[in-house]
Amino acid sequence: MSVPRFAIVGHPNKGKSSIVATLAEDDAVAISPHPGTTTLSRAYPMRLDGETLYELIDTPGFQRARETLAWLEAHDRGAGERAAVVREFAEAHSADPRFKDECELLKPIVAGAGILYVVDGSRPYGRHYEAEMEVLRWTGRPRMALINLISTGDHVGEWRAALAQYFSIVRVFDAVRADFGKRIDLLRAFGAIDESWTAALTRAADALEDDRERRKHAAAAEIGDLLVDSLSATVVVPLATSAADAAALTSGRSKLQERVRRRERDARRSVQEIYRHAALAIDESTAAYLVADVFSEQSFSVFGLSAGQLALTGAASGAVAGTLIDVALGGASLLLGAGIGAAIGAAGTLAGAGRLAKVSVLGQPVGGYELRVGPITDPNFPWVLLGRALLHANLVAERNHARRESLALDAHAGAHLADGIDAERRRELDGLFRRLRNEREVDAADRGALTTTIAELL
Repeated sequence: MSVPRFAIVGHPNKGKSSIVATLAEDDAVAISPHPGTTTLSRAYPMRLDGETLYELIDTPGFQRARETLAWLEAHDRGAGERAAVVREFAEAHSADPRFKDECELLKPIVAGAGILYVVDGSRPYGRHYEAEMEVLRWTGRPRMALINLISTGDHVGEWRAALAQYFSIVRVFDAVRADFGKRIDLLRAFGAIDESWTAALTRAADALEDDRERRKHAAAAEIGDLLVDSLSATVVVPLATSAADAAALTSGRSKLQERVRRRERDARRSVQEIYRHAALAIDESTAAYLVADVFSEQSFSVFGLSAGQLALTGAASGAVAGTLIDVALGGASLLLGAGIGAAIGAAGTLAGAGRLAKVSVLGQPVGGYELRVGPITDPNFPWVLLGRALLHANLVAERNHARRESLALDAHAGAHLADGIDAERRRELDGLFRRLRNEREVDAADRGALTTTIAELL
């Protein structure tokens, strides 16, 4: 074979398809709690940069293992001929509907695939599984047993003892919850099934780890772009006169908020595509920290820095005052006018009490005026944006493709994310954030440093 191939076999409804989806990083694999979802063998290649590293073959579950074994034993010609007898069984019963599932699952094995036998370690071991394992032993193919954990029961010990009689390697593997590290460990263990696969699977594991680093840096770059775009964002609202009333300010504030929200949604979508989770949704009931509006008090409470942390970065902690609002008419800077100040008070703040964006009224060369709102001046806003992005990216990165429910997190997952950022790194980041708030460009070196810092936090 040009690449290692593994047939995932076992009793119906034991998580075979979940293991295929996880190890192939393919959410197109059909997964259902109902037995019989998989009726035909299908190969799912694990591809990287156009190259197939290995293939996983999803197969139907055993239906008539005892009858299959009885046929094999009736045609036994000695240990050296048993693989040939299995091939003869598959050929003799290829059109027999009674053995349709057995022929389907044996087909890739007869063609040379290795065997990954899957059982449910949360359910008790039973003697009826021995017929399945004996049939697989007759094939003579290299094989490993995986103890999947589908529910809360624990019968791993009794399964280990039984499986050791038929398989040289037995591993516990939770197909739905396995993170990237566990998936790579299992892939490297596959190489021990057959030494002819060791080099190819070691190379595949190394390539996937390198690709993981590339994905992390790509996600970090996307988050960095989100910060740069959002912290430098401005919007304009046409004005009929030089007076900016409450309605104009409300309109500008809403447009700026929506622009940032849209940019955050785009960044999340890009990060999910980087990790091959393009269709992933967020569960509104269990991921409230991510669903809550970026400008909400909840987001600032969970993801923002404390007043003490802000002070250590060099930023002010209560940063809205008249000096932050610059009104320019015809190129001349003026003090804050009472009319605009009253409008701001009536319209409220951009992100809650004490938080605003810069507001400017600009005269246009062709006549007329426009109200410019932005950039956002609150020193805590970039930390809120960063914290939300880091939480989302980390959840997506560790999620495997067997999980089909919406993205969720426990009640405390988002709390105190900023505590994981040391004071020196906070000061460096805050310097960049201030430059963006003051409408200064960031160069390629700044963007590169920002990407590197975010990658270290992922």
